[in-house]
Order: sequence, then structure tokens, then C-alpha cells
Amino acid sequence: MTHSDIWRLSATDLTALTRSGDLSAEDAVRASVDRMHRVNPDLNAVVEDLSTEALDRARELDQARAKGSPTGPLHGVPVTIKINVDQKGHATSNGVVALKDVVAPDDAPVVRNLQNAGAVVIGRTNTPEFSFRADTDNPLHGRTHNPWGRHISPGGSSGGAAAAVMAGVGALAHGNDIGGSLRFPAAANGAVTVKPGLGRVPAWNPSQQAERGLLAQSMSVQGLITRCAADLHLSMPSLIAADPRDPFHVPMPWRGEPLDGPIKVAFTKDTFGYALHPEVDKALDTARDALIDAGYRVEEVSPPDVFDCSRTGYRTLMGEVLTLLKGDIEAAGSETIRDIFDVYFQEFPPITGTDMVQMLAKRTHYAREWSLFMQDYPLILSPFLPQPFFKPDRDTEGVEGVHEVLGCAVYSYAMNFLGLPAASVPARLADLPQGPQPINIQIAARRWREDMAVDAAAAIEARVGQMCLPLWDKMEVAK
Repeated sequence: MTHSDIWRLSATDLTALTRSGDLSAEDAVRASVDRMHRVNPDLNAVVEDLSTEALDRARELDQARAKGSPTGPLHGVPVTIKINVDQKGHATSNGVVALKDVVAPDDAPVVRNLQNAGAVVIGRTNTPEFSFRADTDNPLHGRTHNPWGRHISPGGSSGGAAAAVMAGVGALAHGNDIGGSLRFPAAANGAVTVKPGLGRVPAWNPSQQAERGLLAQSMSVQGLITRCAADLHLSMPSLIAADPRDPFHVPMPWRGEPLDGPIKVAFTKDTFGYALHPEVDKALDTARDALIDAGYRVEEVSPPDVFDCSRTGYRTLMGEVLTLLKGDIEAAGSETIRDIFDVYFQEFPPITGTDMVQMLAKRTHYAREWSLFMQDYPLILSPFLPQPFFKPDRDTEGVEGVHEVLGCAVYSYAMNFLGLPAASVPARLADLPQGPQPINIQIAARRWREDMAVDAAAAIEARVGQMCLPLWDKMEVAK
């Protein structure tokens, strides 16, 4: 294998080589760093280059291995970290100019867990201001571009993470998700991810000055974006390692007990009055057929209260944002993000006061209904968005823009309100007038069964293929 090919390796293939000694951690990291320096200037996905310290760490890993020290499960794997999570000695800016000098005193649990597993951080990735857009642009670091082309937003808020990993910059990309911020960028770029369920991945920023609100605590989760489903099975067991700084973390193994008989999948194309695009319809059919052929029992049936649950959940979250975050947005946000939040509050009228307390109580009702439904159907295959991914800055175009970006994404934020895991995987590459773009679908799973969602994503990926391969061909042609 030539040096120029190493960056193409999945984390799974890479660790087979680094742990056996057939490839040094330094060579693995250097190949990814070289790729970053080639493609990132056009993408602006990585906004803090950590090449020097990454190569120093890789050499330390090689020296430790040579002395007989055991290797971690992610030995020498290049990763990126989103700039809204603490990494010791680096600014946790969250895309906000006023926070550009907030230097983390220690690593967040996800950073510590990745590094304890042997991963090497090569850079920090872009996010929108306050990590609260489904697109990625901010006054501090500027716009991130989608490697498929500038006709598609890179998604958000983990847009830098998804654009980087799909362009070949690192085998794993850290991101997080409060309403879809792992799954939006995965869908935009054709990546694979799983939004973990409530309590699965320990979370805390040592630099934070106050605790997050209750819904932020229960809806926001940390995760990874990858190029293939197998890399989630490889990496997520390390990410979910316990950390006492998160008192609500649930220390459960990654793999649950196998279920008896064929796994039943509830399959729905219901988009609640939003138009279902023919390419999304075809992607859903492909995903359904792939699961059937893989031995799943797929039945067309709608899960309970998706629309009501999702809208209630996001309106309640907006109530918490209005109460706890709006002052910061007004004081430190750009005019763009202030205007977007004004429209958010129109699209999702905030639920506050006594009504908020009642909706927090009603959350248990929704979760119970889904729990009962998922006793029969442990997996749910649905659209993620009813239309192909939107263009950059669509959410700056008033009520209509926000409605297209977030209003129709009911299958996304419903999962956050319920605290359920949900995977996103590409099921089609659409040839649209504005250019090619991937179409992702969503697979929700029972509580604590992220592994089942990833298994199903792997079955779909086996049929469709990895989207990074045609993307890299496209990127080479575009040079």
C-alpha cells in the first residue's frame, strides 16, 4: 500500500494494520494530515489544524507499542473533534466570536475516551454559532462547504465533522445532536452515524460556567460520524466508556442480547403532509428491500404520534432556549443567527412556564407509547427528510426556509425528545438537476439498542455501497 492510499482506509481496516505493526501510527496520521492539507482549504471543514501535536502523539504511540505496551482498539486512528466540545488547551468557541478565547482546562469525556482508546486528534471541526443551525457557517471561522459541491449545505451543526470525514480527513469525526446535528450532516454528505440514546455517551464540558437546562441534558448527545457502519461498531464501545463527571451516564455494553426470530421493522413513508420527493421514495424502497433480503421482517405500519411528539418536543426545547439561551444569543450572536432564532420561535412557538412543566411530564407519555410499540417493532425505518438536502443558507430565507430545513424534520427531533437511538445511512445517490447528492434514511431503535440500528444500517450499506467512493471519484475529476 502506498502512502497516498492510507487515508482511504476505514478505521476498521486501519486498526488491523496499526495494531499488528504492519503500519505505524505515524504513517496513518501523516497520510490523513496530508489529505487534510490538500482538501481542507476548499472545504473549511477543519478550522484548527492540530497536525504537529497529532504527529507527536502518533510517534509516542509507536514508541509505546515497540516497548510492548498494549494497543487500544483505536490505535493510531486519526479523528476530528467538533469545536463545541472541550479539548484541553484549545478554545471551545462554539462558532461564537465572543468565545474564541475560552480555552478548555481539561478534556471532555468523549475526547478523553477517544484518546484513551488510541485515537489521534488531527484537527477541530466547524459548527454554526451556538451549534444551533442545520447548516454550518459563522463569523469566527466562516462557511464550511459540502465536498459533493456547493449546491448542497454541509448540514449542521456537525457540518465540519461530516464534510471532513467524507472528504477523507480522518477516519472518524466527533459530533453531537440535540435535534439532528449528527444526522443532518450525515444526510447532507452521505455519511453514516447513529444518534445515541439518552445516557449512552458521557458528556460534560469542563469549561462551562453553568449546567445545561433539563431538555438540553436529555436531548443532546455525543456521537461519531463515519464513512461506513462497521466503523461505528468499532468505535462506539470506546466512546461510551464511563466517566464519573456525567452522573447520569448509563454503563451498559455496546452489544445487547440477540432477539429471537427475524427482527421486525416498522416501515413508514408518512411525511405528515410534506411532499415526499421521488428520490427519497426510491431510497426508502431500496432500504426496505435490503433489510428484507438481509432477513429482517419489514411491515408497513406507522409508529405512534410522530408529528405531535416531535412538534411538542421542539417547542418545549424552544421554551428552554428562550429562557436560558436567548440572552446570550442577543448579546454575542451575529445578526444572522439572531434573525434565524426569531424565525425558529415563529416556526416552533416556545412552550414556557406551567405549560412547559406539563409538556415535560407528557414526554413520559410519548416515550411509553413508543416503548410499547417497539416491543413488537424493535426497529423503525422512515424518511429522515422528505426532500433531498437543502442548499446552503436556506434557513436564512425566512419562515419558508426554516420550514424546509427544520419544520419538516419531524423524524429527527422526535428521537431526541424520546431519548431513542437513531441511525442515518445513505440509501441512494440521486442525480438531480443541480448535481449529484446522497439520500439518507433513518433507522430508529429500541432504547439501549444502538447496535441494532447500526446492524440495519450495515445491511443497507451492503446493498448501496459506501458513498465516499463515488464522492472521491468526483473530487478527483473536479481538481
